[in-house]
Amino acid sequence: MTNDSLAARAGFRQALAAEWIKFRSVRSTVRTTVATAVVPVAGAVFVAVSGSLQDDDTVIGGSLTLAVVAQMLAAVVGAMTITGEYGSGTIRTTLAASPSRGTVVAAKAALVAGLMYAIALVSCSLAVLAGDALLPARYATGEPLPALFGIAGSLAVAGLLGLAVGTLVRHSAGAVTTVIGLLLLPSLFGPLFGEARRWIAGLSPTAALEKLTQTSDATAETVGSLGPWPSLWLVAGCTAALLLVAVGALRRRDV
Repeated sequence: MTNDSLAARAGFRQALAAEWIKFRSVRSTVRTTVATAVVPVAGAVFVAVSGSLQDDDTVIGGSLTLAVVAQMLAAVVGAMTITGEYGSGTIRTTLAASPSRGTVVAAKAALVAGLMYAIALVSCSLAVLAGDALLPARYATGEPLPALFGIAGSLAVAGLLGLAVGTLVRHSAGAVTTVIGLLLLPSLFGPLFGEARRWIAGLSPTAALEKLTQTSDATAETVGSLGPWPSLWLVAGCTAALLLVAVGALRRRDV
């Protein structure tokens, strides 16, 4: 292994460690992350206690009613991971300490994706267990596995989407507004595109999540006719492309 590759590896590890320190030292980011973890479980309990689940729904679909809200929060966390630094001016210190801007974004992406995936997997699993224990036996369980892994993946992708938008927009309010729009608008406008709606609506991370949760609201008219896993992979691919664009923009811009 060459000295250059060793230096690159060390640079990434150091950048990742620095990102973790910054992440847990910012109250707003920590609180939003905690909310991301709490919302699915709270939603499962609320649905069970209120008796608001539709007769044709499943335990997993009802238990994860608020998973879409958690997904939005994950996207907000991703955006704040970098916009907070622009707001405080610490982005200059970050880039001075780690001149490779691609490494900085890669470290942020690894942290956001890994953290959101782990939190979502645990939280959504607990939500399904709570729903299974509290909901009447007349509801079908659905297929929690392997869907829960895809659901956790969809929140990780949402976090990366937020990071990409935050890198491009560089302003917290603007980035949050933009990423929420990207989460919701494809599903809202997909039905207007006729035969292309299965692709347009399928581009929405929210649509992929609703398919994976097997909710009865996830009809072809609202979330497209692509299957849940193809929809998730489509969203992941588009998010990866946008993240690459964001890295390119960060390299070209002055801070």
